[in-house]
Amino acid sequence: MNINKYITRICKQAVLASKKSGVFTASQKNNVLKDIANNIELDINNIIKSNEIDIKNARRKKISDAMVDRLVINKERIVSMCDGLNKIIKIPDTLYKIVNNKKQKSGITVSQMRVPLGVIAMIYESRPNVTIDAAGLCIKSGNSVILRGGSESINTNKRLMTCITKALAKNRFDKNIVQLIEITDRKAVGELISMDKYIDVIIPRGGKSLIERITMSSKIPVIKHLDGNCHIYIDKTADIKKAMSITINSKTQRYGVCNATESLLIHKSFSKIAVKNIVSKLKKLGVEIRGCKNIKRIDANIILAKEDDWYEEFLAPIISIKIVNNLEDAICHIEKYGSLHTDGIISSSKTAIDKFSKMVNSSSIMINTSTRFADGYEYGLGAEIGISTDKLHARGPVGLEGLTNLKYVVKSHGKLRH
Repeated sequence: MNINKYITRICKQAVLASKKSGVFTASQKNNVLKDIANNIELDINNIIKSNEIDIKNARRKKISDAMVDRLVINKERIVSMCDGLNKIIKIPDTLYKIVNNKKQKSGITVSQMRVPLGVIAMIYESRPNVTIDAAGLCIKSGNSVILRGGSESINTNKRLMTCITKALAKNRFDKNIVQLIEITDRKAVGELISMDKYIDVIIPRGGKSLIERITMSSKIPVIKHLDGNCHIYIDKTADIKKAMSITINSKTQRYGVCNATESLLIHKSFSKIAVKNIVSKLKKLGVEIRGCKNIKRIDANIILAKEDDWYEEFLAPIISIKIVNNLEDAICHIEKYGSLHTDGIISSSKTAIDKFSKMVNSSSIMINTSTRFADGYEYGLGAEIGISTDKLHARGPVGLEGLTNLKYVVKSHGKLRH
């Protein structure tokens, strides 16, 4: 197969489809999403069977536990995917709505209209749920989307794609509004990120090496985050019970995800007994502790952290812990070692909370809240197509609004500039 011709054909089809996708009413788009959800529920056994094939192949290839965890599709996750579609349905459709309507002294009226981005290319590893999340968000936001999942999830993605294609056909939508690249050759990614003539934005989701490769090589704008080295800072005024429960949930609720806490920073004046209890609880749950010298003095049976540990996104039952002198030290640590993804503070001090919120430059700040909530579904976006740590129009979990932008619309009754 000529990969260049194959990708070019898909891209051209996506452009034509994008010109049609923006004309459908909210009701028409919602009907497609309802039908996708219904199709998934009806096909649940075949989806799981396809996923089992992918999991078996992944384990044979010795893919990491974190990747396998993201690859798994079970009944609970299928229910979550369908719930995400139903939440997207309930979100008001703001496409082509006029905002910021202002009359100027010259007599012209300047406003802005929300419009689709156009053609979006999703490049992702594992995570078959992204196939459904991306399709749902792109259909609702009036975009077309090209999906390029990893070879490890190809069988699951193909099965999910049949649910999408049937729904599009039933509602007389162009089938090319959502397309799946079915070849697993890595050269397909290289071709895709060079198609700046057709694609408007690339959204990669996967390991740091994949995202770095795409960011460095793409001719097309990229919405991305490299990794999720998320921190929790326990302030000296933190409630002891909250410090324990939030830390444990943030780290252990699920390891192989980008919003799991990887580093814990603790004010030197916070209760040493409470620190010891937190460390002991983490260890009981099977979490390896890599701590600073002060943590080792509190609990000798931990690993002394190395410099590289503070930068690490472990995606595993491992956490780095450091005692800091004050709030300013915590902020400096996060600025040096963090990834701009999600960082949280546990505190009873409004002053400390306000300073942390203003000075920590991450896309999500969690106040007395688990970092595991840093997710488009939990933010009420229905689903997320990715998380952006860039400072462009989309930042944090990217939902419907992040897949649109604003253009100016200027009108008058024949005004001329003098």
